[in-house]
Amino acid sequence: MKRILLVFIIYSFSVKAQSFILNPYGHANTQSLNGKWNAIIDLYCRGEKAKFYQNRKPASKSEFVEYSFQDGLRLDVPSDFNSQLPELKYYEGNVWYQRYFTISDNTPKRRFIYFAGVNYQATVWLNGVEIGKHEGGFTPFQLEVTNQLKQGENDLVVMVNNSRKVDGIPALNFDWWNYGGITRDVLLIETPSAYLSDYSLQSKKGAPSQINGYVQLAGAEKEQQVELSIPELKIKTNLSTNQKGYAAIDLPAKPTLWTPEAPKLYDVYFIVNNDTVSDQIGFRTIETKGNDILLNGKSIFLKGVNFHEEIPQRLGRAYSDADAAMILNEVKALGCNYARTAHYPQNELLLRKAAQLGIMIWEEIPIWQGIEFTNPIILKKAENMLREMIYRDKNRANIIIWSIANETWPSPSRDSVLTELVSLTHQLDNTRLVAAAFDNPVYDKSTFTFNLKDRLAEVVDVVGVNKYLGWYLPFPTSPENIIWNVAKNKPLIFSEFGGEALYGQHGFADSAASWSEDYQEAIYKKNIVMFKNIPNLRGTSPWVLFDFRSPTRWHPLNQEGWNRKGLVSDKGQRKKSWYVMKKFYQERD
Repeated sequence: MKRILLVFIIYSFSVKAQSFILNPYGHANTQSLNGKWNAIIDLYCRGEKAKFYQNRKPASKSEFVEYSFQDGLRLDVPSDFNSQLPELKYYEGNVWYQRYFTISDNTPKRRFIYFAGVNYQATVWLNGVEIGKHEGGFTPFQLEVTNQLKQGENDLVVMVNNSRKVDGIPALNFDWWNYGGITRDVLLIETPSAYLSDYSLQSKKGAPSQINGYVQLAGAEKEQQVELSIPELKIKTNLSTNQKGYAAIDLPAKPTLWTPEAPKLYDVYFIVNNDTVSDQIGFRTIETKGNDILLNGKSIFLKGVNFHEEIPQRLGRAYSDADAAMILNEVKALGCNYARTAHYPQNELLLRKAAQLGIMIWEEIPIWQGIEFTNPIILKKAENMLREMIYRDKNRANIIIWSIANETWPSPSRDSVLTELVSLTHQLDNTRLVAAAFDNPVYDKSTFTFNLKDRLAEVVDVVGVNKYLGWYLPFPTSPENIIWNVAKNKPLIFSEFGGEALYGQHGFADSAASWSEDYQEAIYKKNIVMFKNIPNLRGTSPWVLFDFRSPTRWHPLNQEGWNRKGLVSDKGQRKKSWYVMKKFYQERD
C-alpha cells in the first residue's frame, strides 16, 4: 500500500511537478478566487503567439497592444462560458481568463492554487510565467505557486480549451453538452512547509470495529507527529510518520455505520505543524457475495437514477451548493438510495451533499463510446483520471462503486486497456466495488435469452447493463418471458433504460413515434415486469433524472437539442414515468 501511495502522489500526466492537496475545503487557510474574471474569446487560437499571458500594457505613448483583459468581457467563475453569452452557445475553442489577487504578508508559507474543475485543457500563468497544464474536465488539479508569488498584486491567467479531440477522454462524440470554462471553484491555499497532502479513513474490510487508513505529509524531511481526533468517538491519538511523511492508521472503534437510512458522518480533525485539516467522514463496508451487494454485511437493492452535472432550467453547468441541493432533492423525492453520476466525476460539493443525504454513488471516468483504445496515450490519460477521481473522493463513504467505462465494444486493445484500469482501481482502493456499464448483451430468440460475452464482465465486481428496450430496440417478446443470462454469480445493475417523451405530450401508448408521456410510461412498466424475473438484479438506475441538452438530438419538434429521456422535464415538471419509478421503489422497501 505504501508503494502505491507514493506513486499516486507524484504521478501527474500533463501537469508539471506538484504536491497534491486533498480536501481543500477542509484546510484552515483557504481563500476563494471565485468571482468575475476578465476574459478574451480567442476564436483562432492566436493568444499564445500574441502572448496574452503577459497581460501587457503600453509602455509609452507611441506603443499600442492589440489585446486587453481590462474593460472587456467579464465571465463568472465558477461557471461554463457557453451559458454566459448567446454567441458562445456552441463555442469550442480557446477562452482566456484573467484576474488579480493580493498577497499581503511575507510569512514563510507554502501556497497553492487549486482548480476544482476546468474543461477540458488548461494552461496556467502567474505573473507572466507558465506554472502548469492539466488535461481532463472533471477532476481537480493543484499548482504550487510559493516561489512565483510576490508581495502585493499578482496576475493570474488561465487559457481554457474545450475542443473535442480524437485522443481525448471523452473523445469526439458524446451525448451531453460540451460546457467549457472554469466550471468549478478556484482556491488559494496556504500551508506550512510540511503539510497533510493525503489521508484515508475507512472501516477495515471484514472488520468494521477497526478504522484503517493512513496519513501522508508532503515536504516532510524527518519524522513528525500528526494528531488525529474524532471527538464523537473519543479518539485522540498522535501518529508518528516515517522520514517520508507516511504513517499507517489502525485503530479500534465502534462507529455508527453509515447507511442511506441513517447517513452518520463524524467530524474528523488532523493537526500538523499547527495547521488543521477537518473533514466529515462516514464509516461503512461494501462488498459482494454471489449475487448480492452487501452494505455493512446486509444485502441491499440500489434504487437509483442517473443525472448530469447540469441545471436544465438555467441551461448551464451545475456548480453551486444550491445546484447540488436542487438535483439531490429530486433524487430523494423519487425514493432513491443511490445515483449514478454519469458519465464523469461530478463536483466534490455535490458528492459531499449526497453523503449527508444518504445517497450511495456510482462514480465513473468519462470513457464513453468512441475511445481510441489503440492509441497508447489513452491508457495514460485514463489512468491519470482514475487516480485523480479516487484520490479526491476516497473518503466519501457514500461512494460504493468506481466505474471504469460506459458502452465500449470489445476488441483486443479495449480489453487490454480496461482490464488494466480494473486492476489499477483494485490496487488504489480495495474497499469499494469496480464496475463498468455494457450495452452489448445479445438476444437469442430461440430461448428468449439475453447473453453477454465480454471479457471485461469477467473481471469487474458489478456488471451494469444499458438496454433501451422499447426505444432503440423493441421488446423481443413479452417482458415476463425475457431471460437475462448475464453476470452469473455477480450482482447485475440495470444502469440505463428508458425512452424519450416530451412533457405534456400525449398519444398512443404503443407508438414510439408519438414521443408521448404515455409511451414512455408504457416502456417503464414493461421494464419493471421484466426486472422481476432477473434473479441477480441488485439495482436499477433509469436514464435519466432531468431532460438534458445535447447537440446530437436533432428532431425539430420533440427534441430541439434536448435528450428527452428525463423522468423530469427541463422545466422541472414530473412526467408520468416518474410516478411509475416512484411506485416501484416504494414497493421495494
